Amino acid sequence: MASEVDICNLALAYLGDTATLSSIDPPEGSAQSDHCHRFYPIARDSLLEMHYWNFSMRRAALASMTNNWPEWKYAYGVPVSAINIIAVLPADAGDDYSTHFVPSDTPMYLYNYSPMVAAGRYVPQPFTVETLDDGTQVLLTNQESAVLRYTVHVTDTNLFSPLFTQTLVWHLASMLAGPLLKGEAGAAESKRCMQMMMSYLKEAQESDSQQRSIKPEHIVPWTSGR
Repeated sequence: MASEVDICNLALAYLGDTATLSSIDPPEGSAQSDHCHRFYPIARDSLLEMHYWNFSMRRAALASMTNNWPEWKYAYGVPVSAINIIAVLPADAGDDYSTHFVPSDTPMYLYNYSPMVAAGRYVPQPFTVETLDDGTQVLLTNQESAVLRYTVHVTDTNLFSPLFTQTLVWHLASMLAGPLLKGEAGAAESKRCMQMMMSYLKEAQESDSQQRSIKPEHIVPWTSGR
């Protein structure tokens, strides 16, 4: 698989730059190495945030915190590595769908917004994430013993899929074009690289999404109350 240096060299090559880097961390002293050291982490992390990539997906039981918000029943610490918060789940959930069903004659509010499937429809547990004065992120929800599904910062390039890597190369190239080429030529090349990046991003997202299959049990309306 491509290393960080390989990705940077490919990005430079796509810009027509003949430099071949051997290190970006620490940078080896060239302008190309300095720019790659600066922009590579930004390109990688912003691309990670654009999609729920399977290789960056994680689940974790959340640690309780003191709850100072009366609007919510529970407060939990957010994992420091989290980028995207995807879903709050009950601890006994077999997948992203609850095993509990709402009787057809029962008002939804009586269930206090617990995760439920009603007539084949999944209702996720409401939550919000807020930040304390010291920078600590707190997840607020009504779910007891909550499990979080989320994506994380991934730095190991061996975990990247080939299409993710190709998307990252073009994304990085779009950032490097301005500093390396400058002026109108740099702006035009940056635009071209961004267009290529968006094309590969679509393919990468479609391929990644095909690597998962969630099939919740479907309960038809006239049997959900039985």
